[in-house]
Amino acid sequence: MSDGSRTSRMRRTSVWLEERTMSRRRATGSGQTEGLDREKITAAAVRLLDTEGLAKFSMRRLAAHLGVTAMSVYWYVDRKDDLLELALDAVEGELEVPDADAAGADWREQLRQSAFALRGLLHRHPWASGTLGSFLNVGPSAMSFQLGVRRVLLRSGLPEQQADGALAALFSFVYGHAAVDASWQRRCSEAGVSSQDCVDALRSTVGARPEYAECGTGVRGEAVRPVEQRDFGVALDCVIAGIEAMARHGRGPAPQDRAAPVIPPQPPAPEDR
Repeated sequence: MSDGSRTSRMRRTSVWLEERTMSRRRATGSGQTEGLDREKITAAAVRLLDTEGLAKFSMRRLAAHLGVTAMSVYWYVDRKDDLLELALDAVEGELEVPDADAAGADWREQLRQSAFALRGLLHRHPWASGTLGSFLNVGPSAMSFQLGVRRVLLRSGLPEQQADGALAALFSFVYGHAAVDASWQRRCSEAGVSSQDCVDALRSTVGARPEYAECGTGVRGEAVRPVEQRDFGVALDCVIAGIEAMARHGRGPAPQDRAAPVIPPQPPAPEDR
């Protein structure tokens, strides 16, 4: 129960900062649904988010999906934002934590693999891109992955005090790329056309302009491509090359005032209706 204090208000910024006492709830009376628990509710939320997206998600729709009343869901989860945080961390559990101590492993390739894995996760769960900046993203799965990637990054020789900034550059790049891709796919879906239809339309109009007639490969219209067809690998290599260059040539000590996890900006999640 919130006491209105500053500490209490801070805890409500994230489900991971709250000390939830399920035993107190069980003692207050009936209301639980047989066979239902927080893990099952979270798994159902992930399935619904994957199917219908973030904009349509609500606690009432989730309850209907589970075949229970909304109050049955609230018995285990206090509010929608808490459930979105739980769902986000649940899908991040799909990520394999890189082993910084693996014999003979190249830190560049490990960072590359981790970035591609994160990109794949955000492609499988497009709604996750819209939640990353709305919440602290400090659940156990998220922190395990972030700390694992950070340990790999430190093998580059980058000073400890610069690691968080470099990690932010890497993750922000992947998050931003995935967010733009998700927006593109959503826009095409709302228009009732496929992504390929949009590409074809762009090539037949913008791609036909003289300034785009020859670009790079010399193939007409190749400059007009959606985000998912651009060379993610080349862009990623640029980020990793920047980290390597900083580690090799060094820079002056960076400010050591970062205490919070890396949280790249993203659009806020819609309010529950």
